[in-house]
Amino acid sequence: LKKAVEEAGYGLHGEKAVIRVGGMTCAMCVKAVEEALLSLEGVLEARVNLSAEKVYVEYVPDLVSLKDMKRAIERSGYRFVGEEEAVEERGRKLALVRISLGFAVGIPLFLLDYLPGAFHLSPLQLLALSLPVFLFISYPIFRAAYRSLRNRRLNMDVMYSMGIGVALSSSLLGTFRIVLNEDFLFYHTAILLATFLLTGRYLESRAKGKTSEALKKLMDFTPTRATLIKDGKPVEVRAEDISPGDLLLVRSGERIPADGVVKEGSTYVDESMITGEPMPVHKEEGNEVVGGTINLGSPIKVVAVKVGRETLLSRIIDLVEQAQGSRPPVERIADKAVTYFIPAVLIVALSSFLFWYVVMGEGLLYSLTTLITVLVVACPCALGLATPTAVTVGIGRGAAFGILIKNGEALEVSERITTVIFDKTGTLTKGKPVVTDLFGDDKERLLRLAAALDRNSTHPLGKAIIAKANEMGVKIPESSSVEEVGGKGIKGRVDGEVVLLGSRRFMDEVKIEIPHSVQVEAGRLEGEGKSVIYVSDSRGCLGLLALEDSVKESAYDAVRWLKGMGLEVVMITGDRERSARAIASKVGIERVISEVLPQQKEEEVERLQRSGEVVAFVGDGINDAPALARADVGIALGGGTDVAMESGDIVLMKDDLRDVVAAIQLSRRTMSKIKQNLFWAFAYNTALIPVAAGALHPFFGVTFRPELAGLAMALSSLTVVSLSLLLKRYTPEVKRSAEVKKMAIDPVCKMEVDPKRAKYKSVYKGVTYYFCAPGCKKAFERDPKRYLSWN
Repeated sequence: LKKAVEEAGYGLHGEKAVIRVGGMTCAMCVKAVEEALLSLEGVLEARVNLSAEKVYVEYVPDLVSLKDMKRAIERSGYRFVGEEEAVEERGRKLALVRISLGFAVGIPLFLLDYLPGAFHLSPLQLLALSLPVFLFISYPIFRAAYRSLRNRRLNMDVMYSMGIGVALSSSLLGTFRIVLNEDFLFYHTAILLATFLLTGRYLESRAKGKTSEALKKLMDFTPTRATLIKDGKPVEVRAEDISPGDLLLVRSGERIPADGVVKEGSTYVDESMITGEPMPVHKEEGNEVVGGTINLGSPIKVVAVKVGRETLLSRIIDLVEQAQGSRPPVERIADKAVTYFIPAVLIVALSSFLFWYVVMGEGLLYSLTTLITVLVVACPCALGLATPTAVTVGIGRGAAFGILIKNGEALEVSERITTVIFDKTGTLTKGKPVVTDLFGDDKERLLRLAAALDRNSTHPLGKAIIAKANEMGVKIPESSSVEEVGGKGIKGRVDGEVVLLGSRRFMDEVKIEIPHSVQVEAGRLEGEGKSVIYVSDSRGCLGLLALEDSVKESAYDAVRWLKGMGLEVVMITGDRERSARAIASKVGIERVISEVLPQQKEEEVERLQRSGEVVAFVGDGINDAPALARADVGIALGGGTDVAMESGDIVLMKDDLRDVVAAIQLSRRTMSKIKQNLFWAFAYNTALIPVAAGALHPFFGVTFRPELAGLAMALSSLTVVSLSLLLKRYTPEVKRSAEVKKMAIDPVCKMEVDPKRAKYKSVYKGVTYYFCAPGCKKAFERDPKRYLSWN
């Protein structure tokens, strides 16, 4: 439905929901759930994250309800689990009982085979002991297989049920000597196969739970209680009962319950859960604060602005959750493989049985063993987990560093980036320009006219001009008919005459002649990396203003790292060539695209893409949103601004350009882990299916027992999940380098202390000090001046 509407040239947006689904074990389960939901009229999109056991659904509420989706999920053979429910502890305990019983009975029966005949049990004794245990432990496997077959689908439960079903059936026939004899007693095999499967799933579910720990930590930051100032008195309320405009009291050590503005008081706030930056941030009256961050200092009063699902923390949680459920294009390899996998396995299993029994005459016992072993060993679980587990951990790890990767495709494309384009203003520079020079015969009138046109401007350059006028005590007159001219300048009327303010290109277009002295001065200032703005009235050019925007401290390091990774680095700006190159040289960029209008940035990105480059564009999303959207990967700075959150494929919560490097390094490591997982998953099936079918038997007389096949199948899934979990320990190289420089000094013993890992800290006069041990902290708090006087 969504595709049809979009192909017709329209957009279609519905409600979004996250649904917990129980009972999914492999890629075929994923496909079954997605197809069941997409078959409902009104479901626009359904994406399953197998590692998180969740499905992300976009739907039209007028056409389909959550109840309809619940019925569709349950009809397809899986459990609908309420969003607020965790995986049932009772279910886990029952699984442990089944596993314990399976091993307690299966292993002794297996070992009896290797003892002298005097110790063997009779077939009827084996039946009496094994059958109740087998039925109890294998019930969830057969139940899932039945539901799948009822919906005319094949999945790994069907394959596994066939394998252990054949083992049990041959045992029963052998017990009662119907066609088969006592050589075909596979009771211990059937029990151990079911036990290995349940063990693998149990351990796998525990491991999969760890892949989402970053998201759970973010959710733990969400405040549940708040102190509301009502009629001048503090009243404790639930956080969800807060409304915009409410006045809140936040005491020391409490989490701020909503995004808002400090109304009264000043303090230091720990924002590390949002930005990853360990150093507390000073907040005073008029400053914005983020919900979920911790007040480390004095009590403050905050006016709530955004509450509930609208807060920055809630939006980050939603973004990370949606991103973890997205799929990079590389996952299509596994999806295509799984589509044909089960029918192919059934053919191989049956062919191996017929080959050994009919063609080679090996006997029914060996032929049946190969049939069971192939059905058991060929489970595609590892293949289905290879990508989603790595994506979930990688995106969660990024969130811990303040790097929000919004989808799996951005993760994959970031690995292939060849060129990184930085916007200049507000990205490479701090975005807070100041007027440094005025040149003209009447500097005060020059500034007065410029400030009049910029009176209501929100542009950083306009704000800088207003600030300079206020600093010099210039009275700013009223202006009228003010309009912006395509990113080149502004025109309007001041004191009854037309005034123009803008770039050299703007002046040339309106045929304003620039005096030679002004041109010389402009050349000198541009050589210093300053932006030059010309002012003219009805009589001609009055002179110029020069503005300087200092370069971010992290810019040079970021560019150096990117070059070291083999990437081309480009700066794009509307500044003139000479000014642009002066700024670029400060950060180590050789390639500069200058004198570009805001709307032309997208064209420059497209031009590089046509030449074969994979382009990342780094900007703040304010005047470069089209370029961010056009780039293969748009990287938006600006923390929690709405513009940045919407514009980029990757959003950097900190204003640190080294996080651009960290995002690319994290993407490369995650994609490397996905490829490693896929290799092991494919290698496992490629290597073991021929062995299970008896490929080694003619040469070495080796028989691959079904019990070992079950163990190998369980270990393959655990291997893939465990490899993905290694990403939790990964820190991008640029971060490790920066951390070395960020060590704090214990003021008591003078040892180096890592602020991120320090257990002991104390705030004194608004500054946080870190200590190596509790003794140092106590000594400092008794007499801070004594230890600080040594520094």
